[in-house]
Amino acid sequence: MQKVYLDHASTTFTRPEVVEAMLPYFTQQFGNPSSVYEIARSNRKAVDDAREMVGSILGATSAEIFFTGSGTEADNWAIKGIAEAYADKGKHIITSAIEHHAVLHTCQYLERNGYEVTYLPVDQDGKISLTELEAAIREDTILITIMYANNEIGTIQPIEEIGKIAREKRIVFHTDAVQAVGAVPIDVEKMQIDLLSLSGHKIYGPKGIGVLYIRKGIKIKPLLHGGAQERNRRAGTENVPAIVGLAKALQLAAEGMEENTQKMKELRDYFVEELPKRIPYIRLNGHPTDRLPGNVNYSFRFIEGESLLIALDMKGIFASSGSACTSGSLDPSHVLLAIGLPHEIAHGSLRISVGPENTKEEIDYVLEILPQIVQRLRDMSPLYEDFLKEQQ
Repeated sequence: MQKVYLDHASTTFTRPEVVEAMLPYFTQQFGNPSSVYEIARSNRKAVDDAREMVGSILGATSAEIFFTGSGTEADNWAIKGIAEAYADKGKHIITSAIEHHAVLHTCQYLERNGYEVTYLPVDQDGKISLTELEAAIREDTILITIMYANNEIGTIQPIEEIGKIAREKRIVFHTDAVQAVGAVPIDVEKMQIDLLSLSGHKIYGPKGIGVLYIRKGIKIKPLLHGGAQERNRRAGTENVPAIVGLAKALQLAAEGMEENTQKMKELRDYFVEELPKRIPYIRLNGHPTDRLPGNVNYSFRFIEGESLLIALDMKGIFASSGSACTSGSLDPSHVLLAIGLPHEIAHGSLRISVGPENTKEEIDYVLEILPQIVQRLRDMSPLYEDFLKEQQ
């Protein structure tokens, strides 16, 4: 049986070149970067070099790059840190209805602690309205946090335009770019981004490492308290192997972006073109063109997504029904509900996220197996039976 991994939006494997770069820092160069002796100093240099690499790829300076334990931590730090630092100016935050839960739950936490949050709606393709964004801005608005690209439906937001609005209104702008970094070109200076979150394991790097870019001059309070690491802004002994691995992974992603993006788009577009020919009563979710190169999200009427995933798994196809972070939830995706899908259709969703290592032969295998599974599940559905009777 063929094995096909199509859940790169959830996580990626760690590239061999990344593992090779990390290995010495586990066994030989294991010193604490905050110490003064030789193996500590060499580790400090490794961290500084990694910071320089990340900054150069994002269009930032090394002094604006701070390493975290994950993308989730970076999101929490950005939102809570700005909320606390600018509380004297106001307590109003603007975000969108389709953010990752690392942003939504953090905003909800702040709401329970005296802050007000505006959740911008999105259109049927998952995009916010710039007009509605401007209308939501108040005198006491201190933060706009809008994700760069959605983790479920792949829609890319008009980040440069949002940055321009925020800068003109003198409001801090944060973007969760966990899904976008390594997949699309990003220049924080050109896009007028004040804070940006990213994660190592989405770009063929290790898990347990992230980055928060903080533009010079932005006030922010620490999320973690303790030692003086990360220039007194993020306490905790630096995870040197993971930091080195993230920088290497990001370097490789940047170098191969043009070629990899083209390959993923071709596979994505081939799948999107072929699937409706083989399965009726389906809907492509997300913007048709302004979307991540490897993202495909379909809703299938008359079936339940969890059953679909289990059946695909039995055929060696590994995909997702939405965000992996919420796969234990029985509730339909908040993203799919936000773009206007009713509960019963939102429940029958499938997210396929391809990587550059996937092949056309693998996509053909999915196109062969998926229609069989969908038909089998529909044949067991009383909703589908009633629908067919109505069509007669």
